[in-house]
Amino acid sequence: MLKLIKENIREALKSVRGQLLRTILTVMIIAIGIIALVGILTSIDAISGSISSNFSSMGSNSFSIKNYGFSGDFSKGGRKRKYFSRISYQEAIDFKERYKFPATVSVSTRASSLATLKYQSEKTNPNIFVFGTDENYFETSGYEMERGRNFSESEIRYGSHVVIIGNEIEKKLFPNKENPIDKLISIGPGRYRIIGTLKTKGSSMGFSGDKNAFIPIINARQYFSQSNPTFSISVKANTQNELDPAIGEAWGIFRVIRGDKAKQEASFEISKSDSFANLFLENMAFVRIAAIAIAIITLLGSAIGLMNMMLVSVTERTREIGIRKAIGASAATIRYQFLIEAIVICQLGGFLGIILGIIFGNIVGSFVGGAFIIPWAWMILGVFLCLIVGLLSGIYPAYKASKLDPIESLRYE
Repeated sequence: MLKLIKENIREALKSVRGQLLRTILTVMIIAIGIIALVGILTSIDAISGSISSNFSSMGSNSFSIKNYGFSGDFSKGGRKRKYFSRISYQEAIDFKERYKFPATVSVSTRASSLATLKYQSEKTNPNIFVFGTDENYFETSGYEMERGRNFSESEIRYGSHVVIIGNEIEKKLFPNKENPIDKLISIGPGRYRIIGTLKTKGSSMGFSGDKNAFIPIINARQYFSQSNPTFSISVKANTQNELDPAIGEAWGIFRVIRGDKAKQEASFEISKSDSFANLFLENMAFVRIAAIAIAIITLLGSAIGLMNMMLVSVTERTREIGIRKAIGASAATIRYQFLIEAIVICQLGGFLGIILGIIFGNIVGSFVGGAFIIPWAWMILGVFLCLIVGLLSGIYPAYKASKLDPIESLRYE
């Protein structure tokens, strides 16, 4: 049986060479369907991996309190952002003082989202985020120090002109790999001394955590004055098991601080650090289903084209079939020959589609910081679908070829 299969594969490859143009067109149609399947699913996996790694670096035992959240469901018309009244500096500080649960609490605010940082003749683009933070911010947000140190309590209390910069800012301002510690840089009209640099955090969904600069929160309030700025509170529990009790206590304390009545909706939102990532990953299932549906529809079209090609091939090779039957080939042997030929053509298209799909998917994923991946599961799915398409396309032509009368076939043409 194995010898027969090998022989049929050799004959199939000969037939492919004999009708090269038609085969190439059919292979390309099949490849397009597999590219749609493998490419889209690979890019989704790369993006999902990037988001998961970036949010997991913050820890699964952290949560934040903000004056906005999301309502609705992605699967039911989309989620909409809802806003509450701003969280004032005093409310954030009151919470930090009253919260006695064994956890780390930090308060922060966004001072600017269009800042330009300068050092001598070097400067960044005007797209740097500047945050006012306290000494606990880096622990609760998942940043790690590369060089230097964190803010001291006195620097936070007196709003000193010191700054901690992200990895991309360091590369931009110090292209010759000069040690940036204790260097003076300009942020807007102010001069700040660099006391620390951060390890690279990577990017997610087009936003880079390495383009951020951090200054003491009091300094941000004094020199980056905004009308009614809002403050965020981040809390990191000691362990993941303590996360839910920590959220419960934070909920109760902050409702009191905000003056929310017993039956009134909370005027703030508490979200876990990985909630957005989990939400995104859950709803990617709909995109995966759509990608598979698109690929199947394309492959069904390919199946029709391949079947038509195989029927033409049967007609053109009628005399060959008659000769084979005359020298002893059985109907089953003829069926296997044409069936394997259809499968071989499908697998050639699948192989091409898988290679191009992996390249396409990883290129898309690289734009949002995704790592290069080889999607074994989607590759196996692509091979399986090509096998199914080959079987569906080849069954009828193979059956028709096996039923040809050898005498009539020999007299053909």
